[in-house]
Amino acid sequence: MATATEIAHQRCLSPTCGATFSVDEVRINCSSCGSLLDVVYDWDRARPPKSLQEFEAKWSRRYDPLCFSGVWRFHDLLPFAPPEKVVTVGEGQTLLQQADVVAKYAGLNAGSLFLQYEGMNPSGSFKDNGMSAAFTHAHMVGAKRAACASTGNTSASLAMYCAATQLMRAVIFIGAGKIAYGKLSQSLEYGALTVQIAGDFDDAMQRVREVSERLNIYLVNSVNPFRLEGQKTIMYRVLEALRWETPDWIIVPGGNLGNSSAFGKAFMELQELGLIDRIPRLAIINATGANTLYELVENRGLRFNAGRIDDDITTKYRQDLDAENKKASTIASAIEIIRPVNLSKCLRALDVCDGVVREVSDQLILDAKAKVGAGGIGCEPASAASVAGAKLLVEQGVIARSDRVVCILTGHQLKDPSATIAYHTTDQEKFNEVLGSRGVKRASFANRAVVVPNELEQIIKAISLYS
Repeated sequence: MATATEIAHQRCLSPTCGATFSVDEVRINCSSCGSLLDVVYDWDRARPPKSLQEFEAKWSRRYDPLCFSGVWRFHDLLPFAPPEKVVTVGEGQTLLQQADVVAKYAGLNAGSLFLQYEGMNPSGSFKDNGMSAAFTHAHMVGAKRAACASTGNTSASLAMYCAATQLMRAVIFIGAGKIAYGKLSQSLEYGALTVQIAGDFDDAMQRVREVSERLNIYLVNSVNPFRLEGQKTIMYRVLEALRWETPDWIIVPGGNLGNSSAFGKAFMELQELGLIDRIPRLAIINATGANTLYELVENRGLRFNAGRIDDDITTKYRQDLDAENKKASTIASAIEIIRPVNLSKCLRALDVCDGVVREVSDQLILDAKAKVGAGGIGCEPASAASVAGAKLLVEQGVIARSDRVVCILTGHQLKDPSATIAYHTTDQEKFNEVLGSRGVKRASFANRAVVVPNELEQIIKAISLYS
């Protein structure tokens, strides 16, 4: 049987370079040209399944940690690690829920909208999919410390894996005031070394890359190509839940663009292997206050162009950001990122999936979030960008009412309870403090508490009136 190093290697994304590196090496970019790296496979040696239905047999072996994991039961489609090196804490036990209440809000037919709820992961977000893969690679190369910059979910996931396995120490960089308390509480509780710097996520990302290189710490942000291998499995589980039928649309929030990049790679590989006969379209939704991808793709015409990306467009955009001293600003903290590290891979995903990019305001995000909650599945604000984007695309006529649409809900409702409470509060001062500063003017679907005296008859009267 072929070894992992024979089956897989790392390859530069640039078509004019194409340098390759062993999977035993720790790299975040190409040493020759600086481009991002892909994990690529020799499928003849890897021996992938002939049909996606073959994965169903693993459900009967849930006593096996690799089969129990919603990431590693698809090991045959990310075979960069030998099974004995795989690190799993049971990630990927997620739900694809038909959501007719949300479909009606978005303008879709009943039975057409599905919510892929990644908040069911152990740390409460989709990050556990990629973290399991990156942590596995870190374990393969003998790392003793792992680091990340984070708006919250990555740090929570890394800290959890370090605490649960005791294999490494977590070092986490966060920006000042740029992390929701629900997420920060996880990192602190799990014992991570948390470093707060003056700046935002993009500043923290720059510093963690410098520190990781200087101190030889394993970096687990999504610039790490192995992170994206784990995140591919979200799409495998979507297909599995749909009985291996490809939906018409996948809609995902866009922050650092790791998910969209991973999804594009997943479908590209599945089609290459003949395991699917068509690729769904992809919609990536930015928050208006962190709309780099929308600006570059929809307004400035940036395209993948077979890997020959026009760097002058991105350089000019970054110069504009610097000149204006512009920073990301959105209530959707998980996507509050204005310099996404996975831009080039995301452009490839848009190309592969005939994708589109849209931006939605914080007002639309919170209204969509309230509708998701009213349908029985809570989510953090960034997750709801996918639903707000679906509604917008239906209104624009890009998505048909009858299309089968999957919206990715990336994180649990309790990741950012402050935003939820502020939206539904009767306290106008609290609303203004948390949401008004973000341009949110109203809580269109607020479910406010009913205030009554502590008197039995008054309580009964209120219940009769409002129920």
